[in-house]
Amino acid sequence: MARLPLPSLLCLKSKSCLEVLQVYVSKGFNKNDAPSNEINGDHLKICAQGYTCCSQEMEEKYRQQSKEDFRSAVGEHCNALQNMFASRYKKFDEFFKELLENAEKSLNDMFVRTYGRLYMQNSELFKDLFVELKRYYVGGNVNLEEMLNDFWARLLERMFRLVNPQHHFTDEYLECVSKYTEQLKPFGDVPRKLKLQVTRAFVAARTFAQGLAVARDVINKVSVVNPTPSCSHALLKMTYCSHCRGLVTVKPCSNYCSNVMRGCLANQGDLDSEWNNFIDAMLMVAERLEGPFNIESVMDPIDVKISDAIMNMQENSVQVSQKVFQGCGLPKALPAGRASRSVPESGFSARFRPYNPEERPTTAAGTSLDRLVTDVKEKLKQAKKFWSSLPSTMCNDEKMAPEHISEDECWNGNAKSRYLLAVTGNGLANQGNNPEVEVDITKPDMVIRRQIMSLQIMTSKMKNAYNGNDVDFIDISDESSGEGSGSGCEYQHCPSEFEFNVTDSVGKTVVHGKNAGEKSAASTVCWSRAAQALCLLFLAVQRQWR
Repeated sequence: MARLPLPSLLCLKSKSCLEVLQVYVSKGFNKNDAPSNEINGDHLKICAQGYTCCSQEMEEKYRQQSKEDFRSAVGEHCNALQNMFASRYKKFDEFFKELLENAEKSLNDMFVRTYGRLYMQNSELFKDLFVELKRYYVGGNVNLEEMLNDFWARLLERMFRLVNPQHHFTDEYLECVSKYTEQLKPFGDVPRKLKLQVTRAFVAARTFAQGLAVARDVINKVSVVNPTPSCSHALLKMTYCSHCRGLVTVKPCSNYCSNVMRGCLANQGDLDSEWNNFIDAMLMVAERLEGPFNIESVMDPIDVKISDAIMNMQENSVQVSQKVFQGCGLPKALPAGRASRSVPESGFSARFRPYNPEERPTTAAGTSLDRLVTDVKEKLKQAKKFWSSLPSTMCNDEKMAPEHISEDECWNGNAKSRYLLAVTGNGLANQGNNPEVEVDITKPDMVIRRQIMSLQIMTSKMKNAYNGNDVDFIDISDESSGEGSGSGCEYQHCPSEFEFNVTDSVGKTVVHGKNAGEKSAASTVCWSRAAQALCLLFLAVQRQWR
């Protein structure tokens, strides 16, 4: 250590040491550690030797305090960002789950009220649909396309029985029927379009929620910093060695602080590139959620769409049945009288309709998807370049350098004077010539490297979700981590949006017993009381929709 000259400019006075003592005691330290007057500083290991207001015990406690101040400041700034991602993830997750719950409950309530026992006897088909959608969202091994294909095949089997109540169908025969789903298109084009909508919306929603959780967890893992010995020395020199000189009110020079922070946060700086790519990918998916992949716009009118599909099956039941009989053979006829059992005598004219905006259920999140996504987008934009700006943010922290001071009136590590050394860049590779912190640029922090990889994987998944492609689920259930970061130690062309006219669809769902009976009477494969069969069919459809 350089020995400071005794006289003149740097000579300490008793008054200065008393101020140092007051500050020292205010931090909870023992006043007996501090001398009341300047003493010889040969015992100092980091701060400049010469006459000083610091004892050896003071220097060591100041070293520990500077590390604690640094950890606290990093944690405070990172925790603010982490809490943002955590709270938005919770709101989005809560919103999505309750959106599904509301859709299922409202459909179930309406069907129970309208169709009673007939719906209850067939409700498992629709319950299974929602169970699988929920299971997909929480990470279950669910192939959305296969699941929806199976739903329509099962619905066709049930409806085929209802429109042909005079026949007996074995399980083998119904399996044959389901094979004609794609060829005959009994439900029109609704299954294809709805499958496209549901798949894109659910993939985007789940992936976006995962992205919020991944960001939360990345911040959690890298915000616990363990300063290296070199960083620890630099922190002490920057924050408290001035006290030993009696300069308790002088703050570090801005460029000086920048070099210390960039050296101590060298590995965190390497996060910036992948972090920005991740934020950009999140913003891309957010735009999809506001537009063609809006899960709310898919789930609200889903009953209307399934109802429209059922109406299409009703209208084409004769042609569909005839083609199935040609391909699968003519099934056995039921004994006379059995087909009419348990079938209501009267038809019905139930109408499916979506919620009006004023009637839309209130979710636990207390908002609509559009408002939720808009809020998240603003926060994402603010989070960009967080890691590259963290050193500057730290230097503006009250614990470090709270005030903008004259370049000649700041602490440069040795004296109250201008800091003349150049400022290094961000990131590990730029720290080879850092004048304040010795950094081994050949040994990257493995905690940081793993988080960079997590961001890369999630960014790739975001890009796939943006294009409507399904992605593997990332397990985010284990949020605990004992890891701490040292200072050195998931595009193809997107298919066009399927526009569904709710008003027109609602109109198509109106079915009267008389009309249904006339259409059924025209068929050679439907019995004379077709209106009753259609009642059952429509009930099953409605249940299916639910």
